[in-house]
Amino acid sequence: MRRPVVLGCLPMLLFFSSLTLGQESKEPPSSTSLPPKEKFHLFLLVGQSNMAGRGKVTPADQTANPKVLMFDQTGNWVPAVDPLHFDKPKVVGVGLGRTFGLEIAQDNPDVTIGLIPCAVGGSPIASWEPGALDKATKTHPYDDAMKRAHQALQAGELKGILWHQGESDSSPEKAKVYEEKLHALIARFRRELNAPDVPFIAGQMGQFSERPWNEAKQKVDQVHQDLPNNVPHTAFVSSDGLKHKGDNVHFDAESYRELGRRYAKAYRELKKADTQP
Repeated sequence: MRRPVVLGCLPMLLFFSSLTLGQESKEPPSSTSLPPKEKFHLFLLVGQSNMAGRGKVTPADQTANPKVLMFDQTGNWVPAVDPLHFDKPKVVGVGLGRTFGLEIAQDNPDVTIGLIPCAVGGSPIASWEPGALDKATKTHPYDDAMKRAHQALQAGELKGILWHQGESDSSPEKAKVYEEKLHALIARFRRELNAPDVPFIAGQMGQFSERPWNEAKQKVDQVHQDLPNNVPHTAFVSSDGLKHKGDNVHFDAESYRELGRRYAKAYRELKKADTQP
């Protein structure tokens, strides 16, 4: 269960109360409770557990910022506090999304950032195809993400897609087709969301000395690293120097925050490149 958010002043409390009115309604929030659509910049968070986040949550991670919101499990815009995701409630925690949102909000004081969490822990890339079932969670990652994205986009404009995934495809057979599937996935997201040039940022899997990479994982990693050379408007984010939480798989909380800062840097650089003649 998400811990209650404690806000520092009554006006802010009233502001967020207006965002969560009608929790049972599937209708989008009223235009008076959110910024104008062109000032509400949305980011889709997709992939598996290292996008969802498994870091330890602290009170600071649950501090609300009125400029960074999230589209919650019930389809309402609420303060973006960790954990953002809800794929595996018993283990979900701090991820990279909130830090990314705070960084981008700081860059753009006249806009509000909206995060759309859709990652599913353990999901191979084959689960991110139309109609595909993720057996472990009994969800349809791609279909569910598209449904949530279309609903969220009634309120704002899509500005980026953040992807962190690959561990579940680090086997010889799956790694062999990973590049083809990733490129198809990016094209599908852009086509379905009517955003042909939307930035797509892929993060590197954890590099932990206690668990050396096999050849298949190296192949998946190379696909990520080659992405900017092969697909327009994409970027790669390194995981150099980041630490795991003790399980040799998931980053620790501070590493997730650093990863969020690195995604923000990559996004800035993509946007800068797009504005150059």
